[in-house]
Amino acid sequence: MKKIKTTPLAPTEFEVETISDNEANIIAYPFESGYAISLAHPLRRFLLSSSVGFAPIAIKIEGAKHEFDSVRGMLEDISDFILNLKDIRFKLLNDLEEAEVTYSFAGPCEVKGSNLNNDEVEVVTPDAHLATLNEEATLNFTLKISKGIGFVPSEEIIDEISDEYIALDAYFTPVKSVTYNIEKMLLEDNPNFEKVVMNIKTDGQITPIDAFRNSLEVMYAQLGVFNSEISIKTPTTIEKVDESPELKKLTESIDTLGLSARSYNCLDRAGIKYIGEIVLMSTTDLKNVKNLGKKSYDEIVEKLQDYGYDVGAKLNDDLVLALKKKIEAK
Repeated sequence: MKKIKTTPLAPTEFEVETISDNEANIIAYPFESGYAISLAHPLRRFLLSSSVGFAPIAIKIEGAKHEFDSVRGMLEDISDFILNLKDIRFKLLNDLEEAEVTYSFAGPCEVKGSNLNNDEVEVVTPDAHLATLNEEATLNFTLKISKGIGFVPSEEIIDEISDEYIALDAYFTPVKSVTYNIEKMLLEDNPNFEKVVMNIKTDGQITPIDAFRNSLEVMYAQLGVFNSEISIKTPTTIEKVDESPELKKLTESIDTLGLSARSYNCLDRAGIKYIGEIVLMSTTDLKNVKNLGKKSYDEIVEKLQDYGYDVGAKLNDDLVLALKKKIEAK
């Protein structure tokens, strides 16, 4: 006889399988039959449409008035130069949302993505080709780079820039592809449960797990409209974080790091129990732990990095609150 249920089984297992810096598998299970695809498909849509990235929105090139012009001594005409520019993926530093950066190159040389790095901009496609200059060429140009989501055509940007700039189609999306597989799995002699394996590839502007986290935030925000009209008991953000694999990882004992007795004892005497406590500390705070010498400091930093974190790493605000709550309760 089929077991009668009053609520569907909620999945309890969540795994992240890192394939490379820009590719990961997100795995969750067990789902009731049909539930895995019901969640995987909208998450895929949010990942592709709502992930935040950076893109050039306009360019000003010295000696060129429009995209069909050319620059003396440059192999590419302006239209080819702009096409090459679209293959270069930028990331703004220091929490900037917009930047205007100027570059100057003299030939003979090949201009690549790596040549565009500076204090405001990091190029995550360093080997991408931009232009080839001969010995007579001088290339001076200014880029407007902005933060955004999705795709914005140049026609919607042109009214927001001055006349000396050429508007560009802006491809903000940092997620290159999202695919998912629904696998059957056995649970308590029932073969009809499901596991979802979601593969996420990014261009390097954002990590796959950060892209996935952002898509969840967008999804929750979109569903929030219903909570304003219909009373539904949902877990608070902190309660969700309390159940997250990352919080469990951060609240592992410092024993997990495999420290030497001297380093462990220094932390233990300072009342530091969880790995997350070290992550929340600044480098100065850690160095000031009583009797902690340079050798022990270096060992702790190295072991923590092996575990996947840096001292003073920036964590999600909700995760920090949940972690502090755990620390206070120890």
